[in-house]
Amino acid sequence: MTASGQTARSCLVIPALNEAAVIGDVVRRVPAGVVADVVVVDNGSTDDTGAVASRAGARVVVEARRGYGAACWAGVEALAPDTTIVAFLDGDGSQFPEELPRVLGPVLAGEADLVLGVRQMRGTHPLHASLGTRLVAALVAWRFGVRLGDLGPFRAIRVDLLRRLGMRDRAFGWPVEMVVKTAALGARIVEVDVTHAPRQGGRSKVSGTLGGSVRAGYAFLTTAVRAAREVS
Repeated sequence: MTASGQTARSCLVIPALNEAAVIGDVVRRVPAGVVADVVVVDNGSTDDTGAVASRAGARVVVEARRGYGAACWAGVEALAPDTTIVAFLDGDGSQFPEELPRVLGPVLAGEADLVLGVRQMRGTHPLHASLGTRLVAALVAWRFGVRLGDLGPFRAIRVDLLRRLGMRDRAFGWPVEMVVKTAALGARIVEVDVTHAPRQGGRSKVSGTLGGSVRAGYAFLTTAVRAAREVS
């Protein structure tokens, strides 16, 4: 139940690309009874990601159009009509499904509209990899007065709010667009600490190198500026 007394139906969407080595373990580690549905979106994998996820108990949706945002949106479109909260978790093993109750908690309690997992790093994490995050966080603080410590992919949001945002980005700017538009609408954003480890499978689609991080940082910032203009 939510704080408003309405029954909440929470679901989890996991975008995945060529992560057969770890996706089964990720799905099996989702705590029983926490979500009504686990949807793995196979974003055009050339390995057995979809089959492995299905054997682990997930419902698999195929999205041939490559892009993180495309995969996430395909997962949203596949949700049951009565789903009220959707969480997102990467399929590379870098996040911990066991922490899903922590991420869902503030939304379920009616204390937040969007919950962001603030990554507490295990192992090394190059400074350049957080370039885009820091740029967008500075923009959100300056433009909307919302101070954020991270824009990580492990998050949960009310489905009605997500649909209201009019998400357009179908690439890796999806998480940035969600945060900026939520802040622009004055919706409640709450942060919780989550564990973040080096990826256990697949390869980085965004910031594995300095050059990639610089390009991603620029793309994040331009996505944030565009999103702010769309909502304002």
